[in-house]
Amino acid sequence: MSSSPPPGGGAPDTPEAWQATRAQTALATQVMRDGDDDLDPQRREIGRQVGPSERELFVSCAPAEALQQQFDHVDPDYIAVHDIGTTSSRRLLAGIAAASKRAVQKLHIRRQGYGTALATLEYVELPTSDGSRLLMFSTEVEADTVSRHDLARTLMAHSRLAVIMVGELPGHALESAFKPLHDDILGGSWSNRHLLVLPLTGTSAVAHVAAELGRGTVVDVRTTPQVTRPADAWGFINGTWARIRDMLPRRGDAPPERPSHFPRIGESASAPPAPSAPLAMRPMPAVPTSRQRPAAPSAAAGILDRYVHQLGELTGMVSCCVFELSSGRPLAHAGASPGADDLAQHGTELLASIAGTCRAMGLGHALPDAAITLGAHHLLLRAVPKHPGLALHAVLDKTHANLTLARLQVQRMDAIFDEAA
Repeated sequence: MSSSPPPGGGAPDTPEAWQATRAQTALATQVMRDGDDDLDPQRREIGRQVGPSERELFVSCAPAEALQQQFDHVDPDYIAVHDIGTTSSRRLLAGIAAASKRAVQKLHIRRQGYGTALATLEYVELPTSDGSRLLMFSTEVEADTVSRHDLARTLMAHSRLAVIMVGELPGHALESAFKPLHDDILGGSWSNRHLLVLPLTGTSAVAHVAAELGRGTVVDVRTTPQVTRPADAWGFINGTWARIRDMLPRRGDAPPERPSHFPRIGESASAPPAPSAPLAMRPMPAVPTSRQRPAAPSAAAGILDRYVHQLGELTGMVSCCVFELSSGRPLAHAGASPGADDLAQHGTELLASIAGTCRAMGLGHALPDAAITLGAHHLLLRAVPKHPGLALHAVLDKTHANLTLARLQVQRMDAIFDEAA
């Protein structure tokens, strides 16, 4: 115990108390330092470590905006793997992690001050023998619909290489699924110049749609032969990275002053290559997004509005939407939540999945007429009569709607289109 100060508030009569005070002050000063100042720039990571394979990033803005800010600051080398018509990217990450005896990492994005979980991303550090750091992210993010799309776009747009894994989808659904990606590429702020498309089924339709994806842009899109095993996918990714690693300039660096040098996946270290010139940029044609496309003709729009509003009056109807199959664009909506965009997006995905299953089983290629029962709701999906390429997605409350009766009532509404004709 330190000695008591002498009367009158003077200094302690022994130096030990002052030594203790100095120690406490030094500790407090160390806590205030910025730990990033001592880190190797090549090892900087996003967020704070909270577990052996988990990190947290607290943000005060949208998750995608915060992630882009982190990429601008840390400038990591990474590959983004995106799914279209499949959920294989996270399985690929798990397979690579297991083969390299590493763990799949999770980045939790939380709301500053509240700790509310906004999104969770998964990534793995790829094995490189030269000690360089190369990450692989999956765009299959745990978040709400808007944040999922925005985070996927950010991950692909700022990656060194974007890998698109494509499941079995009919031709029209493939075009619809690739269209948002094409719009994102043309929308600006897309620094990635290399896309690798990995078909998990037949390649002919995928190769055609993928070729259109790169048309009119400076993005190099390549399609591989069909991939049936994770090892095949890894082989194509590894080979592509080896091909492009010396071609890509560092973001924000002038190539003559800082030569581009990227880690070789699974290869021995080598001397940095000679500086490379930046890729030539061509003006990108303006392509309207789904929200900017011309609206349906007024007569057709009027009959569709009348159709969905009459459907909205049916007993138990929660929300319904008519949408365009080729683009996923909502044309008419009535009801509450889910909104028009969600109904159109998920309706397109559901019909594409059902149509693909029917085709695989040899049951025909017609647009499905489906009724799906969930825990508390029924879903109805069907073509809109006399309007090729349009479909209806309706959500009904299970406690108030009889599914069989509701389907009959919806079918009777087809008479509206007979009157219009």
